[in-house]
Amino acid sequence: MRERFLNELTEGERLALPYLFEFWAHDHQLPPDGDWRSWVILGGRGAGKTRAGAEWVRAQVEGARPLDRGRCRRLALVGETLDQAREVMIFGDSGIMACSPMDRRPRWHASRRCLEWPNGAEAMVFSAYDPESLRGPQFDGAWADELAKWPKARETWDMLQFGLRLGDDPRVCVTTTPRNVPVVKELLELPSTVVTRAATEANAAHLAASFLAEVRARYAGTRLGLQELDGILVDEVDGALWTREMLEGARAGRVPDLTRVVVAVDPPAGVGADACGIVVAGVVMTGPPAEWRAFVLEDASVHGASPSGWARAAAEAAARWQADRVVAEVNQGGAMVEEVLRQVDPLLPVRQVHATRGKAARAEPVAALYEQGRVAHVQGMGDLEAQMCLMTQAGFAGSGSPDRVDALVWALSDLMIEPARSWALPKLRTLL
Repeated sequence: MRERFLNELTEGERLALPYLFEFWAHDHQLPPDGDWRSWVILGGRGAGKTRAGAEWVRAQVEGARPLDRGRCRRLALVGETLDQAREVMIFGDSGIMACSPMDRRPRWHASRRCLEWPNGAEAMVFSAYDPESLRGPQFDGAWADELAKWPKARETWDMLQFGLRLGDDPRVCVTTTPRNVPVVKELLELPSTVVTRAATEANAAHLAASFLAEVRARYAGTRLGLQELDGILVDEVDGALWTREMLEGARAGRVPDLTRVVVAVDPPAGVGADACGIVVAGVVMTGPPAEWRAFVLEDASVHGASPSGWARAAAEAAARWQADRVVAEVNQGGAMVEEVLRQVDPLLPVRQVHATRGKAARAEPVAALYEQGRVAHVQGMGDLEAQMCLMTQAGFAGSGSPDRVDALVWALSDLMIEPARSWALPKLRTLL
């Protein structure tokens, strides 16, 4: 079908095809619909952020024909430095020049630090080291690259906002690898901001397979990996029960033979509302409870699944790990939760658990196990760990529900906390 499609194109259409970005783009590289002021593309290294930014600039300045006016006439291109703006945003492999067909390619005026298109549109280049250079000029659009790396991020971003005052609807495209810096966090929380996200693997077709294998082997599950590969903004919040440092110290090497394995399920309140938290964990019960050690083996959580969908995912995880039982919270669905699980696998050993305390109160004893160094994680827990770092004594500081953390808490409570209480009870009675 592809060959027939290409054969049916005229010579002119074949020449134009590489420059029709909507035909080739990933979903995260296309601007969202709706009324927004800032579009933030959060992505891992090599996820295609620069290409998306360059193509967005093209879409703003170009008209239907090379000399026709586009939506914008005067843009700002802001990079960490002038050199990076020129070498990455303009002349880079995925920059504006490389993305533009010959009849629409702008001219670079080095003395003015300005790109000029055949239709008269211009883009001025600025450095985040010099926010004052943005005082005075005015724009109807902007592309801000690697905002999270800007040395004077607050000052430069503020000056850019004051300059975005031309036209009916000035907008800015921000392409950045996420970092925990205030200006990025505040931008993401604004109602006028829309966000698209992508991990490095989203652009795997254009990356060396050896690169992907190497960086995943080295950095998967680490703070640096979450940031640079998964495009996840790793937050450290006040009063967090888990910190990134704590989780970095909880990396599992070889997983030993386990005494018990459970799959914990935290069902969503409704179809598509939140993810269904599904976490697999095991324990080695050698000696007294203080010597027991738990291993978090898999985050099998699913998002947007129907009841039968998440039940199937839980049953498959139980089969995969030969789990002793499935622990399912039933506050939301009562007996229906167990019934749905048994429809998928009638022989599935299920234990119902009821939440009688708040999420934070249930999580605190489990967090204490991590502080004692008694829980380890295998690789691939990025989404779970990101939620863990947002769970505080006052509750969950993130958006939505901490579904993955809830499942983790149920799993480790079943494996470590409740058995330890049962183990200690006979000894306490003897002492009394």
